[in-house]
This record gives sequence, C-alpha cells and structure tokens, in this order.
Amino acid sequence: MSKILFTSESVTEGHPDKVCDRISDAVLDEVMKHDPNGRVACETCCTTGMVLVMGEISTEHYIDFAGIARGVLKDIGYDSPKAGFDGNTCAVMVAIDEQSPDIAMGTNDGVGGAGDQGMMFGYACNETPDLMPLPITLANKMAYLLMKKRKDGTIPHILPDGKTQVTVEYDEGGNPVRVDTVVISTQHEECVAPEDLIEPLQKHVIKPVLDELLTYRPDMDVVTYSLFINPTGRFVKGGPAADSGLTGRKIIVDTYGGYAAHGGGAFSGKDPTKVDRSAAYAARHIAKNIVAAGIADKCQVQLAYAIGVPQPVSIRVDTYGTGKYAENKICDAVEAVYDLTPRGIINWLDLRKPVYKNTSAYGHFGNVIGEERTWEKTDTAEKLLEAIK
Repeated sequence: MSKILFTSESVTEGHPDKVCDRISDAVLDEVMKHDPNGRVACETCCTTGMVLVMGEISTEHYIDFAGIARGVLKDIGYDSPKAGFDGNTCAVMVAIDEQSPDIAMGTNDGVGGAGDQGMMFGYACNETPDLMPLPITLANKMAYLLMKKRKDGTIPHILPDGKTQVTVEYDEGGNPVRVDTVVISTQHEECVAPEDLIEPLQKHVIKPVLDELLTYRPDMDVVTYSLFINPTGRFVKGGPAADSGLTGRKIIVDTYGGYAAHGGGAFSGKDPTKVDRSAAYAARHIAKNIVAAGIADKCQVQLAYAIGVPQPVSIRVDTYGTGKYAENKICDAVEAVYDLTPRGIINWLDLRKPVYKNTSAYGHFGNVIGEERTWEKTDTAEKLLEAIK
C-alpha cells in the first residue's frame, strides 16, 4: 500500500521574498510605533544591488525608508559583499503615495469598514502543542534554527539565504506517524564543500527539532527519513543577487504550509484595517480556540468581507467531521462571542502596535520563535463552549 504523505516548506529571512516581507513589516512597525492610526500598504521588491520600497502610506510621522531597509538587510546578514548583497551600499529607491481617498472613505473611524473585499481562512489541528499542522511546524523550526546557528557562528561559512522542507507520513486515520523526508538548502561561502554541511546541519538544525517532536509525539519514527542537503551540490550565489524578491510571494509558508485553504491575500506590509491580515489572524484565533476547547480535533474558519462594510458577509466553520457539535451551532457561537468587524478585531487582538516585523519569517501562526502573539492565545475557548451549550 502506498504511503500517505504531506510536505511543507519554509524559508529563512534571507530568502529574497522574505527580505522584502521583512522590510515592508519594518516600515509598518515604524508607523504603528509613532502613529497607531496610520494606514500602510507597503510592498518591497529587491534584485541585484537594489531595493524598491513602494505602496500607499498615510501617516503624520516621518519615515526613513532607506534607513529602515538598510537596517533590515544588515540585521539579516546582508552586510558585506561576501553574501552577494550589501545593505550598506545597495541602492534604495522609494515610490510611496497616500492611501486612496476612495478606500479611506470606507475604512475611517466613522465607518470602520473592511479595507478590501476578499475571503480569509484560519486553521488549527491537534498535531502539535501549538495546534498547527506538523509538516509546516517542523519546516519552520528548522528554518529558524538554520538562521540562529548561522548568526551565532555554530555553523560557520553559511550565508543568509536558505530553505527547508519536511515530508510527514500519516496513517489511514490521519495521524502523523513518521518523518519521511527532510530537505535543507543553505547558501554558503565558496570555501565550503557540500559534504562539510551534512554533519553540522544534522546535529544543530535537524536533530534538535526531531528531538523536540518526540517530547510530544514519542511514537513518531524520526530515524528512517531520507535526507537531502543542498541537492545540487552548490549554493554559493543566493539572496537578491541570485533571484529577485517581492513582498507577499510566500503566503503558503506564512500560513499552514498548504495544509489548509488560503484566501490569496498576503500579510506583510499591511496595517490591521486590511482584513487580508487582521481577519486571517482572527480566523486563526477562532479555529485554535475551537480546537483548544475540545469542540473539534481540527477546524477551518472562513471569513469574507466587502470593501467598506464592517460586518463579514459570510462566516463558515468546517470541522472535517471531527466536531462534537453541529457546525451551524459552532458558527452561531462564533458570531455570539466575537466582534468580527475590522475595528472589533483590531481592538480584541490589540493590533495597532509594532508587532509585525517578527511575523515576517518562520510563520505568522504557531510559536516557532517563542513570541506570544495575541491571535495565538487560547483565552476564548471557554467562552465558545459556554456559547454552544
């Protein structure tokens, strides 16, 4: 019988697309820090020797776009020609306009409507302690450790750009039983031979993640997996010098690794009046609290909005047959417990704060980097149970 497999990938903050996500969210944080009611829709693109920061921003605070971009690049590790991209010397161009008055008309404090139409999804399941799908959790944790061990010098001669990928085998009941494949590709200096990376990556990146996995899934097979490290044998040229980057081009990495639906909207660089971001965070919180309350073993929540309209035009809860109550009853409880207007979500999740740069890599959901996020709390689980009963 063929194996039941699922694969998710992640990337490090030095990946060109993630570089752009991080700059866009750093700009957003600067606005939120000084002007919590500012409006931001900031996108970034990068290529060899150049960064372009563009979009629509309305704020009274002065933004040093070039300084923010250079600071992010240098913090990532693009601070010398060695990595092929240097935040000290690259060109930084800025093309920023104010938010369209047509959009502002529907999202201002008097109306409080959604900043755009669209649908957003949130998901949770009981495969991990933070109620995330296992494949994306493992991939994100390995990507995060790859960055940490580069920055602290544990693994010398590796550079900022990197990718991870993990395949998990499931049994017929949908339970994870085995790690099937691990893939790690990391940029490195010219002096590094491919075989030099195998042992340190296994020891310092893969093993700690799999050891942690065994603490909450002790019966998992974490020994018989296939391993691929820099499968082409060479990854010297990387980052923006090797591939252009763009904000919002890693939306599956940002969410559930393909394990659940995605509405299509990116997160980074968008202030919380943009429901692409805030409603996706709200949907994750709701789904996580449904699972945390024991209402279902897995849950997907969909919210949909019309531009300028405060209330969602639709709410859907899908428990994949694992719910202890009818889905329409759970949906009624969701409507009773949560204020799902953009303003309600912003207030309930406290989103007008500079908390976004750290979400720009290693996942917006889960607890990979050890940072408590309001949308990851399970503080409304009891309220949902009470509303259902």
